[in-house]
Amino acid sequence: MKDLATEQGDHFFRPRTRVVTPPRAVIGLEAEFNLFVNGRRRRPEKVFGDPSRLVRRRMIPRTGRSFQLPAGGAIYFDTGVIEVATPIVELEPGCCYRATRLLWEQIRYLRVELDHWAKRNCCECRLQGFSAHYNFSFPNARKSKFRNATKLAYLLTHILPVPVFLLATNRQSSAVGVRPRTSRIEVTADFMPDPALMLATCAFIAGVVETVLRWEDFGLRQLNRNRIPRVTPFRLRKHSSRRGWRVTPDSLGRNPFMADVNAPLWKLRDGRILSLRAIAAEILKPFRRRIRRISDSSTLEHIAAVFDGNARSLLDFEKRPESYDDVGRVIDWGRRMRRWSRSKYEKIIHRVIAHEPMRIGQKRYRVDRMNGWYQVEFREVGTTRRRTFNLDELVRLSGAKKLAPAGSRKRTPVRKRRSIKPKQ
Repeated sequence: MKDLATEQGDHFFRPRTRVVTPPRAVIGLEAEFNLFVNGRRRRPEKVFGDPSRLVRRRMIPRTGRSFQLPAGGAIYFDTGVIEVATPIVELEPGCCYRATRLLWEQIRYLRVELDHWAKRNCCECRLQGFSAHYNFSFPNARKSKFRNATKLAYLLTHILPVPVFLLATNRQSSAVGVRPRTSRIEVTADFMPDPALMLATCAFIAGVVETVLRWEDFGLRQLNRNRIPRVTPFRLRKHSSRRGWRVTPDSLGRNPFMADVNAPLWKLRDGRILSLRAIAAEILKPFRRRIRRISDSSTLEHIAAVFDGNARSLLDFEKRPESYDDVGRVIDWGRRMRRWSRSKYEKIIHRVIAHEPMRIGQKRYRVDRMNGWYQVEFREVGTTRRRTFNLDELVRLSGAKKLAPAGSRKRTPVRKRRSIKPKQ
């Protein structure tokens, strides 16, 4: 999910375009993949040019060089990788399920299109998992002198790494990071090929962010106040891209991705020596209530089981699982992922990407393009005048039954009445 405020960068910046941010808190997920064609890593820009030459169906253009996938999210090529992103999802109970399901729906759609392209070109294509980004908006109403995105990201970098090591990394991982953006916080880690662990990661980060946003300030003294253990030594490194920080193997004195997660190897500031699992279990305590509220008790139990050693972490395996190297062939959705209904934003996005004319009020409109993640640009049928609506406006109009498909209406033939002969 690119920046909800200005979406700057090669693919999302559009001069003189004012992008409005949603007033409510939202989340979104991204995943990046390396492309392999016949066993060789290739740059998607060189192979396809742009995503419209890979995806068969006509896609709605977005600001920059990205496109709206028919599955609801976005696709673009970013410096040698294929990136897919979910639309924004309202931060409410069930949002982590919805966001995780949405991301895997984009992956599944991309996988089908790649298979069709490979069959047509008599070759073999693979998607290798590269990275995943967990995005959480930072509404203006929660900002103050002592509470801004940079301070929040810096504080989160002291809370998230050890638990995220266990939930979202493997033996070949290199870092976990947090980046402050204009109107959101972005947590970066390796791509997770297991939807259940991705859901657990999303729920844990969401619960932590929602809890920390309610603290009176974002100073490091909050770590002691909330009894959050701190590993020593602890040296943050500059993030590899844009602003932000990351924790790498040399940040902690030894490589956490290669160490035994059950062995007491890590010294804390209070003098104790604990394992990664024990540290993660302590960090979980002040955030349990929010994690349960934003997801459910079963997800919280899964997170706690990973930290207690009763459920698998990919760091329990000696090697990185092979599923990283061929993502999307088989997707284990799980029962819980399927039972959550679509959010209001999701329903509107799916109506938008259907390309059908919409009647708004007394006028008919066609979708022209997506302007960021929150606004949709329409053109009036007939006059071609442009008009922009945000998702909340479209949800409100839909609820008031003023937003309806405006396709050609077919008249139903009038039935001829049978004449009834009078009895003689």
